[in-house]
Amino acid sequence: MSIKQVLVTGAGGQLGTELQRCAWPEGWHVVAIDQADLNLSDTVAIAAKVAERPWAAVINGAAYTAVDKAESDVVTAWAVNALAPAAFGEACAKAGIPLVQVSTDYVFAGDKQGAWEVNDPVAPLGVYGASKLGGELAVRTSGARHAIVRTAWVVSAHGANFVKTMLRVGADRETLSVVDDQRGSPTSAADLAAALMHIAIRLAEDGTAPTGTFHFSNAGDISWAEFATEIFRQSGERGGPIADIVPIPTSAYPTPAQRPANSLLSHEAIRTAYGIAPRPWEAALSDILDELIGTVK
Repeated sequence: MSIKQVLVTGAGGQLGTELQRCAWPEGWHVVAIDQADLNLSDTVAIAAKVAERPWAAVINGAAYTAVDKAESDVVTAWAVNALAPAAFGEACAKAGIPLVQVSTDYVFAGDKQGAWEVNDPVAPLGVYGASKLGGELAVRTSGARHAIVRTAWVVSAHGANFVKTMLRVGADRETLSVVDDQRGSPTSAADLAAALMHIAIRLAEDGTAPTGTFHFSNAGDISWAEFATEIFRQSGERGGPIADIVPIPTSAYPTPAQRPANSLLSHEAIRTAYGIAPRPWEAALSDILDELIGTVK
């Protein structure tokens, strides 16, 4: 049996870690690389990496995700989030292989009521969102068969994320103030990885597989404060840290970059095209806390 190899960027991140942990079918192999293996600011090196071997697909999960730092590090953010996808798109088009590009809810202004559809108008509020939108446009116009998958509020048992921050801070403080006027749905990096795996395999094996833009997050509609409350409720069930949450407005927690007030993503497109129906965020959180703390006592 010939091995089908998938190139995955962002090996050390939450998504890259979970893509390596995924139950890939027999005959499929992930080659995960990080910044030490490939400088994403070097478009020539990106082209050489894609041409290096006959990849079955490329999943570009790497990104400049320091949202606040991006406001003062514009060139680097655009190099990694826009020019790198452009280079991957061009190289994948030349090689005739599909590209799965991960994007973000930050391409939206966050001023809509209800979930964002894939074709809703984009209007990023800052450098991070603008640079990720640049990456989307580059991939769309590259000529490569592609799937752009926007996601939001990614969490896991790995790396730095909201769940791990809450548990760490909650271990030392009885009360935490958390923003309550930004809404969305958390995304398990493991669930996202499984969806991306499914899409990449379909694109590689089926020349008629759906292409375009899709959204993936876990199901549900909550605020950050409500998310934190559930984190500590489930943590308490496992004997982990517990803290009380004090809801605050975004205005009480100023940051260099403006966040979308509404990050809720519609799953209609990915459900219709790929039959992917994300599970509730509470169940995904439970799996993460099982790994971080242990099962319910």
